[in-house]
Amino acid sequence: MRHYLAAATLLCAAMGGIGPAAAQTALTSTQMTTPLPEDLNVLFWSQDQRDAAFRTMETVPKVVVHTIEAGGTAYPLTEGKPIALDLDVDAYMAAQRNAGLIIIQDGKIRLEKYKLGYGPEGRWTSFSVAKSFTSTLVGAAVKDGYIKSLDDKVSAYIPGLKGSAYDDVSVRQLLTMTSGVKWNEDYTDPKSDVAQFNLQAPVPGEDITVSYMKRLPREAPAGSKWVYKTGETNLIGVLVSSATGKTLSAYLSEKVWKPFGMEADGVWMLGPTGHEISGCCMSARLRDYARFGQFILGGGVAGGEKVLPDDWLAAATTKQADIDLPDRGYGYQWWTNDDGSFAAQGIFGQGIFVDPTRKLVIASNGNWPTATDPEGVGTARETFYKAVQAAVDREAAD
Repeated sequence: MRHYLAAATLLCAAMGGIGPAAAQTALTSTQMTTPLPEDLNVLFWSQDQRDAAFRTMETVPKVVVHTIEAGGTAYPLTEGKPIALDLDVDAYMAAQRNAGLIIIQDGKIRLEKYKLGYGPEGRWTSFSVAKSFTSTLVGAAVKDGYIKSLDDKVSAYIPGLKGSAYDDVSVRQLLTMTSGVKWNEDYTDPKSDVAQFNLQAPVPGEDITVSYMKRLPREAPAGSKWVYKTGETNLIGVLVSSATGKTLSAYLSEKVWKPFGMEADGVWMLGPTGHEISGCCMSARLRDYARFGQFILGGGVAGGEKVLPDDWLAAATTKQADIDLPDRGYGYQWWTNDDGSFAAQGIFGQGIFVDPTRKLVIASNGNWPTATDPEGVGTARETFYKAVQAAVDREAAD
């Protein structure tokens, strides 16, 4: 769906005016032959530039990141029996331009492959997959008592929104993108909200997202209309940081990354006013994206402690808003399917697919030929998910 392009628009806007990179990662000799892009609009990077940059976003000029610290013993991912699929996985990965693909079923790795010169020790950017991490931090903040109720008004946690259309919007409505606040997500229109909201001059002491979003008018009663709004995911991140008094990177490290056992540090890109771009732009290892799927599959338990409220995942990963697509919906920043599976998705082929019924997690990193292609590689990915589900079902029936 074309709204995945929001991450690209957000990326090029958010990087404007940021200082030198805060972290450097060694490049392979292959990557060094492709100069990192100077133009910060990812939609106009060449395929070779994307291949190089997606694995090392923190080295792109003008990018600043916070580190999501890992620590302790990594959550074990043991080798299982190779899964028998009725398709050519290498051909599928080539058509998808997958850099990495991993299937974990019943806690065991059933398939793991890497391409494009990428490997298991490399990080890869998430784009809008980060939205599902951000929403999970809302659940953690509710469990910790920082957020009292999802029915609280957003302006109670972000004072800069008081007196705006968001006075009528609850935290729950922000999570489900049903605020009713008017928003234009047209990526072809340079005057659209998604193109403009990170390009304004920062207001001292206020996140740049808040400065823009508080000016927006209402177009429908709160809770009555679903519209994909990248700016609102950024507001969710501001809300979590405001409520907890912690950066998103530090809070994610504290609640999930360290206690669950991610094997390596991740990084999260910062916007112009120094806050993580919460709707985009985390970078992590493929196995750690898959571990996040395992964390969700396991009920949100990390280090023996329940990180999320008891009823959180039942609501977060099922349809809370109708998106006018058959058998599909939107939860708390998760794309939902009526069969009980759900997914985090980002442009250019990033994804975490979770199927609780089959104890299945599929994580993929990639560089699709185009940012989004719902009738092409997007449909092929959905077909692949179904092929994996069918393979698991055949095994169970034997």
